[in-house]
Amino acid sequence: MQFKLAFIGFGTVGQGLTEILIEKKEMLEKKFDFHWRVVAISDVMKGSVYDENGLNMNTILNLVKAGKKIDEYPIGTKGMNSIDTIKKTNANTIVEVTYTDVKTGEPALTHIKTAINEGKNVVSTNKGPVVKQSLEILELAKSKKVHYGFEGVVLAGTPALNLAKFSLAGNVIKSFKGILNGTTNYILTQMEAGKSYEEALKKAQELGYAEADPTGDVEGLDALGKVVILTNIVLGKKITWEDVKREGITKISKEDIEKAKSEGKRWKLIGCAEIRPDGSVKASVRPEKLPLDDPLASVSGATNALTYNTDELGPVTIVGPGAGRRETGFALLIDLLEINNKNK
Repeated sequence: MQFKLAFIGFGTVGQGLTEILIEKKEMLEKKFDFHWRVVAISDVMKGSVYDENGLNMNTILNLVKAGKKIDEYPIGTKGMNSIDTIKKTNANTIVEVTYTDVKTGEPALTHIKTAINEGKNVVSTNKGPVVKQSLEILELAKSKKVHYGFEGVVLAGTPALNLAKFSLAGNVIKSFKGILNGTTNYILTQMEAGKSYEEALKKAQELGYAEADPTGDVEGLDALGKVVILTNIVLGKKITWEDVKREGITKISKEDIEKAKSEGKRWKLIGCAEIRPDGSVKASVRPEKLPLDDPLASVSGATNALTYNTDELGPVTIVGPGAGRRETGFALLIDLLEINNKNK
């Protein structure tokens, strides 16, 4: 398959994927028979360009890194908005990496559905559409005989969804628990090293782990979205935001940290869900004191981790980065290679 890619959004994640594709072009061709060219980009802030024969992505990256508009690319059609880029270009695969409201799923939800209805594959790192309508979108993609990939929505490039889908295929997974937010894990690690919550948060913000408004992380909203996704996709049970009990880390004090230490335990913000014997789901995001022999207890810093409880292997834990431009860009490559493998 010759991938003709259109980027909807071209921020850090889109640029991260582009760098990987350029640097690994020869390896991807030789090892996976994976061939690509980018034919279009549409970004609300950076502008847009379309050339059916393909864009020089080194030139595009240089423009963006110099703070210039994509419109300044020397040739091609300019001024197309996201919907026109999806509908009116010769792209066969849409890379949807816009900023999205997690609660509404927009504008990514419209982008993704439009692309699928046009018979185009979609890969995306947007949590919003997966939280809101993952099962419905997957059914739509199936009916249109295209692929919708979203590996990066849970642990970025650490393949949490693919682990369950492929490597653990044949197992029954009835529960999971994990450290699903790197920012809160970093803050708790710093507090264990002696910092106050306020000091640890400030450091996280300085390092770019936490936003100026850290509410989404520290109040557990980001982790909550991932619990919904994992429950819907991995456990196969439909739940919504309202079904998940949530508590953040803002009430944890230095005294709480020290008390846990004295008990041989460690605080972590844990997102989890389990299918009960009656078929209902119990799901939550809340701080937990874990014994030090729990695999999740040893995960420090901004690292994420997830444990699936399987019937054949028992608990299986995956640990890795849950954020970053290259790491999240790599998740998109995972999805692209899956499409490539299906189309051989």
